[in-house]
Amino acid sequence: MQKEIVIIGAGLVGSLLSIYMAKRGYRVRVYERRSDMRRVAMQAGRSINLALSDRGIKALHKVGIMDEIRSISIPMHGRYIHAKDGSHVQQAYGKSGQFINSVSRGELNKKLMDLAEQHQVQFYFEHKCSHIDFEQGHVYFETANDGAIEPVQADLIFGSDGAYSAARLSHQLQQDRFQYQQYFIDCGYKELTIPAGPNGTFLLEQHALHIWPRKDYMLIALPNLDGSFTCTLFFPYEGAQSFEQLKTDADIQGFFEAEFADAIVHMPDYVQQFKRNPTASLVTVKCYPWIKNDRFALIGDAAHAIVPFFGQGMNCGFEDCDVLDELMTTWGEDWTKILEEYQRLRKPDGDAIADLAIYNFVEMRDRVADPRFLFQKKIEGLLHETYPDRWIPAYAQVTFSPHIRYSEALANGQKQEAIMQEAMRTPDLESKWQDPAFLAGIIEALEQKS
Repeated sequence: MQKEIVIIGAGLVGSLLSIYMAKRGYRVRVYERRSDMRRVAMQAGRSINLALSDRGIKALHKVGIMDEIRSISIPMHGRYIHAKDGSHVQQAYGKSGQFINSVSRGELNKKLMDLAEQHQVQFYFEHKCSHIDFEQGHVYFETANDGAIEPVQADLIFGSDGAYSAARLSHQLQQDRFQYQQYFIDCGYKELTIPAGPNGTFLLEQHALHIWPRKDYMLIALPNLDGSFTCTLFFPYEGAQSFEQLKTDADIQGFFEAEFADAIVHMPDYVQQFKRNPTASLVTVKCYPWIKNDRFALIGDAAHAIVPFFGQGMNCGFEDCDVLDELMTTWGEDWTKILEEYQRLRKPDGDAIADLAIYNFVEMRDRVADPRFLFQKKIEGLLHETYPDRWIPAYAQVTFSPHIRYSEALANGQKQEAIMQEAMRTPDLESKWQDPAFLAGIIEALEQKS
């Protein structure tokens, strides 16, 4: 008999998961508390543009929809670092030909829902999950129009309703010894927009992720198809330089003129945008267990919400779908085994990418403008070029190496960083860093740690 799949949450991961399940022959229904974003305007100022990379691309290819998604993506070949004095430097993300893709969260979500409906997935909007009866396999939804509570029967239930998941809460309240941790970083974010130039031209370099690093905070900008850039200011909530200090037009103007002068040249209404757009928080969520018997699993941000500084939140959620699909191929209809293995494999990786994202925040806002850090990256680049299979930079392991698990990338990166910190203390390093013997010594040290 055809299984009834209920997915709670019609975001990016829930929509992709529905395609995977529909292609497996299941009847899939997706319930979403919000209105259909394809029918109503999205709230401005609340979305960080996404960076689609190899893990997410692999998951999209697997269900045959990457070509559709490529049409709404812009390749970014590296970081474009803007110094306070107006100078800039470019840093490639990887080897020639490697890039990540800027994509609008809203446009991608709409596209995934359209593709899911082509596979006979049914969407129900303005349905808020209020309770799950795991014994009976009922999910109860409160409808927006009259507040009625509707029970929905399901053989399998997936909670993909984001960092503040109602599905997770229902699971938590009914699960003995449920472990839950949430951690807010001390920075919030505010979205701004650099408009397109005449005839949709890009006013900054199109194929790059732009960063204005300022040690304790930073501004980033990602390109959009219409020639505009979505900018995000990551900024402390409190302190000498913080949201709480920017109260008047003069405060805002003085801050931006001092810190981001070459950005506001292209953003004439930045003061109005800053005042109008909301400030949002950034949270990491870790929890366990993700599953219940053979009937329920958390997936995506509901299982492992992370901060956006490695550009892996969406990619990690898409990889969840890919791994789950591989386990379905291996274990058929044995959902007890499928879900147990899904949790065993993905929990360590979810924790690892959460930690990596926090580490990368420090690198992006602070270290990318440090000449010594740039020198270290230059040495690592030469190591990778000389020993491509033995020294893979941590960023490349996460972003361009989907065969390497996040947990492995974290462990590998920690070993490499310890070795590099020792190597950077080498006397007269500037004259030795290209010496084959010096490079070979670093590789030998790495292999001794492995």
